[in-house]
Amino acid sequence: MSSIRPTTVARALIAASLASALAMPAWGNEAAPADASGDADGQRTDIIVNGQRSGYGVDDTRSATRTDTRVLDIPQALTAVSKQQIDDRAFRSIADVLRAVPGAIPSQGEGNRDQIVLRGNGSTADFFVDGLRDDVQYYRPLYNLESVEVLRGPNAMTFGRGGGGGIVNRVTKTPDRATFGAASVSSDSFGAWYLDGDANLKLAGNVAVRVNAVREALANHRDVYGGHVTAVNPVVKLFGASTDVTLSYEYNDDDRVTDRGLPSVGGRPLTGFRDTFFGVRGVNRTQFTGNVGRATIEHRFSDRLRVTQRLLYGDYDKYYSNAFASGAVIGTGAARRVPVQAYRDTTRRDNLISQTDLVWQTSTGAIEHVILAGAEVSRQQTASSRFNGFFDGLAGATIGNLSVTAPLTDPFVVPPIVFRPGTGQRDNHSTATIFAGYLQDQLKLGPVELLLGLRHDRFTLDVTNQLTGQQFTRGDALWSPRAGLVVHPIKSVSLYVSYARSYLPQSGDQFTSLDVTTAGLKPERFDSYEIGAKWEPRPGLLIAADIYQLDRSNTRAPGPVAGTTVLAGAQRSRGFEIEAQGAITANWQISLAYALQDAKIVQTTAAAPAGRQVALVPRHSFAAFSRYQLTPRFAIGAGVSLLSARFASISNSVLLPAYTRVDAALYYRLSSTIEAQFNVENLFDVGYFPTSNGDNNISTGAPINARATLRFRL
Repeated sequence: MSSIRPTTVARALIAASLASALAMPAWGNEAAPADASGDADGQRTDIIVNGQRSGYGVDDTRSATRTDTRVLDIPQALTAVSKQQIDDRAFRSIADVLRAVPGAIPSQGEGNRDQIVLRGNGSTADFFVDGLRDDVQYYRPLYNLESVEVLRGPNAMTFGRGGGGGIVNRVTKTPDRATFGAASVSSDSFGAWYLDGDANLKLAGNVAVRVNAVREALANHRDVYGGHVTAVNPVVKLFGASTDVTLSYEYNDDDRVTDRGLPSVGGRPLTGFRDTFFGVRGVNRTQFTGNVGRATIEHRFSDRLRVTQRLLYGDYDKYYSNAFASGAVIGTGAARRVPVQAYRDTTRRDNLISQTDLVWQTSTGAIEHVILAGAEVSRQQTASSRFNGFFDGLAGATIGNLSVTAPLTDPFVVPPIVFRPGTGQRDNHSTATIFAGYLQDQLKLGPVELLLGLRHDRFTLDVTNQLTGQQFTRGDALWSPRAGLVVHPIKSVSLYVSYARSYLPQSGDQFTSLDVTTAGLKPERFDSYEIGAKWEPRPGLLIAADIYQLDRSNTRAPGPVAGTTVLAGAQRSRGFEIEAQGAITANWQISLAYALQDAKIVQTTAAAPAGRQVALVPRHSFAAFSRYQLTPRFAIGAGVSLLSARFASISNSVLLPAYTRVDAALYYRLSSTIEAQFNVENLFDVGYFPTSNGDNNISTGAPINARATLRFRL
């Protein structure tokens, strides 16, 4: 019997999803009729209201505490970006979503992955989906989400190692006890387009299935850039009297050009080459395939006692290849040249994660408790390799033919590259094993709430260097405390103070390397102190502000002998954040985010002297967006994004200039089931440099462009 390829399955599921969405009966803004037939036990089913926009506000979450907690009661900064805001602003990536979050900056990620900087701490791995670790390096699509939650500040009590500056958690859509559907089609002025669908079917008995799917073609202002994304996520849920079971599978295929931007010159980004591609067509490419299965079983012993078991198995295959500018522009006038290097990188990873949470609501006298006791067991197996590109026989080639300079022209022409496997920096096989237990108590006495938690992780990493045959093992026992105090002077206001700690083993957040030096080093440590206030002036609107200090210690630095590493240096981030998310009135939605940050090295090292600013962290960042419903059919939207100047790397030798960008949007409801949307990005055609990966891989901002979208609600 012939095998079935994953792409064939994915295409069939996508076709079924979109067909189901388009075939479903229409519904408007009114409530759907109640199902009078009732469930199998004879009880009347819930009345489902479809077609209402959810708004920008998110009232509660499980992410921050692993229990159902109002955002108002969480003693830590958390921004939840809802599906409506994602749709209204035409966000297509995690980098887009971060524009709505104070203190969050997207990094370029070498043109092949999501990478974030939260409160001055960068990471490629602090991503989660429904609270489960999602740490592989790739671009995460948004097609199947209810919201994206960004928790700022370390919180290993909830999420385990890493998360020094915070985490990004994607909350996915789950089946509902109703039949409904939606779809959208969109295209922009660069030629990019996407088609997505969302179909929810109530089946016989207490079973529902939901399928989300997307097909997207990628394009932007950059020469050569393009690619596609195909993803599908079917989910089945069994609703029981005391037990719910949810089974999910997600297939994700991402194939795109690896674009690492342009180099610097004279301590600033190179200008006049906004669209020029400093790579090679066909060579600069990244491919990712993910197959992820998830299962959640929740059993309610009573209204006050439940246990939740979550399982995840993920199989990930990642490849990227690139030629890139490896140094600043040299020379003057027509003789200007750009240093170039190249390499290829592959990663295969299997993740197996099990989480068990027991939540008990009880009381001792006048004190109410929500007690969480849990355990996590996980194993991650990774095969990671990188090999070099060579410029053999070329005049001017240096570093053993690994580097060459090419004339600065448009288009930019990279000399011929030869890739030779077995000649690279890395070929490692690693296994990370984690055993963790945690205990948390949320105590409430009148207007005072106290959050106390402690987690213990036993982290073991075994690495085999395939190039040398060397084997290394590192084990760490990590204790991660958390404490927070919340006071409600009035019901709609909370004042809080909190402390949290997190760790990151010295093998890095991808666990791809370990050597004789790093195997003996203590983990990096993150300690956070935060004071804040939250106010809910009306349901659906939350205003929050905080002041924080985040200390990072045990950072790595080059040792006195070439090729060695020592524990030295420390980093401190301080800042003030304020945000507003939600509905000012029934017709007026707003998102506002401002951050004042100072992130710098506070302990001198040879690599980074004290006083240097942390890469990509602006002193000021501001973003606002508002949608106003002028009539029942017509709405307008407008937004502004501002970043002050920031350094491209810890060298502090290349400065990315400040910029302000304005966006606009129009919305028109053509009928009860169809809405047209028109978004304009960079309305005043400002030239800017939003982010980078080091001093000479600098991304260029897109010129004025427009996106038209049709949304169907069925």
